[in-house]
This record gives sequence, structure tokens and C-alpha cells, in this order.
Amino acid sequence: MFRLVERRRIYFTFSGILLLIGIATLIYSTADTGSPLQLGIDFTGGTIFELQFTEQVGEQELRDVFADAGFDELVVQELRPLEEASLVDTGDTTTAYPEGSRWSVRTEEANADIIGLTLDRLNDNLAELDQEATSTNEVSGQVGNEVTRAALYATLAAALIISGFIWFAFRKVPNPYRYGVCAIAAMVHDLLIMITAMSIFGLLLGWQADALFLTAVLTVLGFSVQDSIVVFDRIRENIPRRRDEGYELIVNRSVLETVHRSLATQLNAIFVMIAIALFGGETIREFIIILLIGLTSGTYSSIFIAVPLLVSWEKGEIPFVNQDAKHGNLTAVA
Repeated sequence: MFRLVERRRIYFTFSGILLLIGIATLIYSTADTGSPLQLGIDFTGGTIFELQFTEQVGEQELRDVFADAGFDELVVQELRPLEEASLVDTGDTTTAYPEGSRWSVRTEEANADIIGLTLDRLNDNLAELDQEATSTNEVSGQVGNEVTRAALYATLAAALIISGFIWFAFRKVPNPYRYGVCAIAAMVHDLLIMITAMSIFGLLLGWQADALFLTAVLTVLGFSVQDSIVVFDRIRENIPRRRDEGYELIVNRSVLETVHRSLATQLNAIFVMIAIALFGGETIREFIIILLIGLTSGTYSSIFIAVPLLVSWEKGEIPFVNQDAKHGNLTAVA
């Protein structure tokens, strides 16, 4: 049998190096820019332009005009046109194509003069604006702070609920609380990996953390815990079945019995996201790449962090935790 769990020190060392790189990156980003992550206008505040054109307008054309008007931060998203679609006969079928185009553009804060100048440039350089369907709104950075605070509280509450659920579900196995703690540890590992990736991309490519980044984080945390629970559940089933085997062997067997399921499920999602990242729109590319990194980390941590951590805990290899087991093993060896 392949002794996957026996190589746990290699996994811990690899993850430790990644996390040290992440901490160094966050410190450098904070010293260089004043923030560990480059925050988008969802958190810092800004102006939202809702634009309705009478003709088709491309995304790059919009970006060029806003850049000429002096805007540095842009989040451009195409919306469904408000007006009814025109019917075009393509031969065998009649297809509905929308007249004009509608866009949402989020920028940094702008005063009334700059907003008016920008709208005039759009109207003159691109296509005529439908004045009734075009509007601008100010977004307060306080909203982003409230959303971040709510997400933090939701994450902490989820961690407590997950720990309680796992403790209850595994109450018939020895030390059930360890399973919950190890699942949360893997979840925190994935969170730090995603934050590190976003910080690096922010420094190198100017990526900014926005509401989509927050969505990706919360999505990955859910997947990470789910993968860990799948393996833990097989351990729970194998413990009473294989009382003649040691704990490490039972855990190793359980991982090998479930690894194909975890990998098959995650690889399907990963391949789809790679395709979207390569051929999808620019608007969601950053979100997909961060989500892809998070899911990859979640698959890795469930098998190579959460489960080996259980074995290390059982053997007393974690400093200041269950040291009696370590001394017992040394005595037995002696």
C-alpha cells in the first residue's frame, strides 16, 4: 500500500514555505502600498456609470475614453440592453439581436464636472447616449467595509458551526474535536493561499480585491471543508472495521479509498475554469483565476494538510499538544 501519510513532513514543509512567502508578500505590499491587498472601488468607494448607447460599443473603446478622461481604476461590465431586441432573419430562423449596447462602468470617485465631461466624450467619440437610460451613482467605501465585516463574521460563524457539526458527527470515534480543528486548519491554509495569490497579482499586474474576490474566497472555503469531511467520514467508518490496524494505517487506507472521488470532482471543475480563464471575458478572468487557485489549494489541503495533521496530532508530533502519545511511542520503541 502506498504510504501517503508517512510523507506528511514533506507536505507540511512545502505548505510552510508557501505561507512564509505569503506573509513576506503581504508585509512587502503593506510597506509599499499601505495595504496587504490592492482594494477595488467596491471597498474604497467610487462612481458607477450606467451607460446606454444607441449603437454597439466595445469594451476597449469604453476603457480608452475613460482613461483619456483621467480615470485609473475601471471595472467594466456589459449589461443586457433595456430596449427591445430587433428581429433579424438569418434564413432558416429569425434571431433577436439587441439594438445598441448597455454598460456598467465603476471608477474611483469623481465630481460632477468630471462626470459631465466624461459623458460628453462618450457621446462624441463612441455613440449617442440614451439620456433617459444613462445614470451615475456614488458608492460609499463604508458599504465595502460593512460587506467585509459581514463576510468575516460569516466565516467565523461557519468555522464554529463546522467544528460543532464535525464533533457531533464523529462523537463515536476517539477525540472527535480534532477532526473539526483539522478541517478548519486546512480552510485557513486555503484562505492564506488565496490572499497571497491576490497580493502577488496586485503587485505584479495591478489586480484589485473586489466583491468577486470575496465571493471566490467564500466559495473555496466551502469546497475545502467538504473535501476534508469526505475523507474524515471514511476514517470514521474504517476505525471500527479495522480495530487490528494502527491509526496511521487506517488513515492512509481511508485517503486512498477516497482520493479518486475528490480528484475527479475537483478536476472537472478545474478544467472548466481553465477553459473560462483562457477564453472567457476579461471581466471575470481575475475571479476565475483566483477561484482556480483556491480550489486547487483546497483539493491539496484536504488530502495533504487536514488528514496528515490528524496523524501528527495522534502521534504527539505537534508541539505542546498530546505529548504523552509521543513519549509513549518513544518508550515503546525503546
